[in-house]
Amino acid sequence: MNVIGERINGMFTVIGDAISAKDPGPVRDMAIKQLEHGANTLDINVGTRVPKDERAEVMRWLVESVREVTDAPLAIDNPALSTMRVGIEAATKKGPAIINSTTGQEDKLASFMALAHEFSAGIICLAIDENGVAASTDAKLEIGMRSVGAAMDAGVPLEQVYLDPIILPVNCDQAAPGIVLETISQFGMLSDPAPHIVIGLSNLSQGASERPLINRTFLVMAIAAGLDASIHDPLDTGLMNEMITAEMLLNKSIYSNSYLKAHLQSL
Repeated sequence: MNVIGERINGMFTVIGDAISAKDPGPVRDMAIKQLEHGANTLDINVGTRVPKDERAEVMRWLVESVREVTDAPLAIDNPALSTMRVGIEAATKKGPAIINSTTGQEDKLASFMALAHEFSAGIICLAIDENGVAASTDAKLEIGMRSVGAAMDAGVPLEQVYLDPIILPVNCDQAAPGIVLETISQFGMLSDPAPHIVIGLSNLSQGASERPLINRTFLVMAIAAGLDASIHDPLDTGLMNEMITAEMLLNKSIYSNSYLKAHLQSL
């Protein structure tokens, strides 16, 4: 499971304050802490407090701050192509990167795929197009196939493509999780080699009570359906332990009496 740590985001007070003060210390500390708790990749998001015309330079600063302490993969998280280019360029000077993300809208899909090819970056493709978030499994699969086709046209290896079926808050649409699970089980059959499958897990429980329980239960169900990447908080020890246990029970890792500890030592 590729755990993409979500905590370097200007929406979190610690990171937002660090951005305002141009203090790289909390950013570096959060990068190290997430990696120590099991993250494989770090998501980098300037948040919404930063004015739009400053986001590219703030993104560069965040990436360079993180790159001072790690060459782990970075997921550059911003919808603007200009900001994405700055972030991907800075990230790939010292390690791999993932574009987070593109929609299935034709023009945007082509532009972001070209960027992924230029920098040999991975790319997350959302099940969203001109009509909004795809609501049905068939609609999500259609956008997924469109994304796979665009990757092939742009020369992006399918092993670097991540399809995101989009999980909506369960308190708004209780049928959505079941549709996403069905979509996950079918995404892997769209190509050979299969694309990766990722979700933004925290979206599921936005506005709901029992957020940790909802997130943990769904992550286990999604792993069983074929999920192999998740954007979530690696500092949630219970969530990480359930993820590790699910993978062990699915025979994706070797059981031992200390399998939880062994997983972290293997990173």
